[in-house]
Amino acid sequence: MAREFQRGHKAKVSDLTSGTDLYVGVQIAGPGLTFDISCFGLDADEQLSDDRYFIFFNQPKSPEESIQLLGAQAGDTESFRVTLDRIPANIHKLSFTATLDGAGQMSQAGPGYIRIVAGGEEVVKYAFTGSEFTTERAVMLGDFYLKDVWRFAAVGQGFDGGLDALLKNFGGEVAEEAPAAPSQDAPPAFAPPSQASAPPAFGAPAAPQAPQPAPAFGAPATPTPAPQQQSMHAAPTIAAPMAPAPQAPAPYGQPPQQPQFGQIPGQGAPPAAPPYGQQPPAPFGQQPPGAPPFGQQPPVPFGQQPPGMPHGVPQGVPAAGAGLQAALQPYKEAATGQRWTSQNQQLIRVDLTMGGMPVLARQGSMVMYQGKVDFGYKGAGFAGRMVGNATGQEMQLMRCTGRGQVFLAEEGAHLHPIELQGDGICVSAESVLAFDESLQYEVRRIEGHGIPGGALFTMQFQGTGTVVVKTHGVPVVLPVTPTTFADCNAVVAWSSASQVIISSQVRLRRNAYPGHSGETVNLQFRGAPGNFIVVQPYEV
Repeated sequence: MAREFQRGHKAKVSDLTSGTDLYVGVQIAGPGLTFDISCFGLDADEQLSDDRYFIFFNQPKSPEESIQLLGAQAGDTESFRVTLDRIPANIHKLSFTATLDGAGQMSQAGPGYIRIVAGGEEVVKYAFTGSEFTTERAVMLGDFYLKDVWRFAAVGQGFDGGLDALLKNFGGEVAEEAPAAPSQDAPPAFAPPSQASAPPAFGAPAAPQAPQPAPAFGAPATPTPAPQQQSMHAAPTIAAPMAPAPQAPAPYGQPPQQPQFGQIPGQGAPPAAPPYGQQPPAPFGQQPPGAPPFGQQPPVPFGQQPPGMPHGVPQGVPAAGAGLQAALQPYKEAATGQRWTSQNQQLIRVDLTMGGMPVLARQGSMVMYQGKVDFGYKGAGFAGRMVGNATGQEMQLMRCTGRGQVFLAEEGAHLHPIELQGDGICVSAESVLAFDESLQYEVRRIEGHGIPGGALFTMQFQGTGTVVVKTHGVPVVLPVTPTTFADCNAVVAWSSASQVIISSQVRLRRNAYPGHSGETVNLQFRGAPGNFIVVQPYEV
């Protein structure tokens, strides 16, 4: 029986099916709307480092054919064949997207879905409607991603801009369109099996075995599709190589000149060297050496006005239009389709619409939010306040609920989202910025002699969810060994399975101030391989 996913749901592919040769079907439509459905093969940094793994109408398969575009069939607007065990090691995520071709918004789309079929049976389905979006022109539907094993996530994240903007978000480049070539009849596409044959081996939905019934009332006959003519599109265009120019005959009595190293036979001799002090002309379609990046103006000599700038306007004033957009591009919101997304080292965004669970965050850490978000006080109760005051592990929290995105930061600290999958981590309350409400947390006591108060305390988080840890500067993660020691004022977190022992090496600060004992305690960590500690370059 197929599992019905909601936005943000994730599962191991092995929990859904034992097969690795899968059929992925996408259904999306809207009145007067045209959609392009694509698959992006991304690397470990979620970037399109290899353009051959951008699977769309103009590039229907990857080099080893582990990802193939099949076309419309079995009621799906578009379909793919994905063979997980043939995907190369440098591809860590397959992101399936739908973008609008032409005018319109995703809010005008009707009900749709993305589904996975294995062995002819539907194993998972994520359904969505246009009411979940507003002015977006693209949507990231679902992902296969590699995290120890292949997993599937229902994303449903809208994206401003069309296919070009989505391609640039994944690090790809949009080439300029070449003149349209004469239309040619496309080769026959992959076709589903006939009515009497068995379902496809890779798991495409099988057609009914019963004879075709008579047309239902009012159902028009399916018209014979006309040969598709490739339209001009905003996606990257693959230009055909230019035909080599005929080689000029050699002078009478001299042997024909052999092509130089790296020169294609049939092409003319290389152009003569430019006059002294001048740059040689750049090859066709490339920037000359020393030229500014594409879309930017060359530097203006000192004392001269840039071209197009009104007289009297200072050169430091930013220009409107493309120049301003280029200046702001590095700081635009990052949308990865995940619940937690780092915008930079000091700012993180949580999408409350994914996962369907509230977030507990430190009071005052919200710097901006979008959508309908409610903020409420999260009380710890009388017992919780007593424990917090006694141990120093009290957290003043707010509860974030609703449908929207919340941006969190605090005093420029570096933020690190840590996803727990049933395991645990110990973090000081001072180092916690936010976490999913699904996580269980409690105060943990570290016994020891010769330290102020007789013990140390920390917070232990367990369960499934994400906790955001903040540090002063870039931390270092060390494996736990019998000889691993850390200053208790510099250690930020450690795996909950580690054994913590108070070290007898207690040093005295030279300049102890009134009200402070001047003592600092070192902690010794022990544990099985795989345990770790996180230390920041700063002492609290």
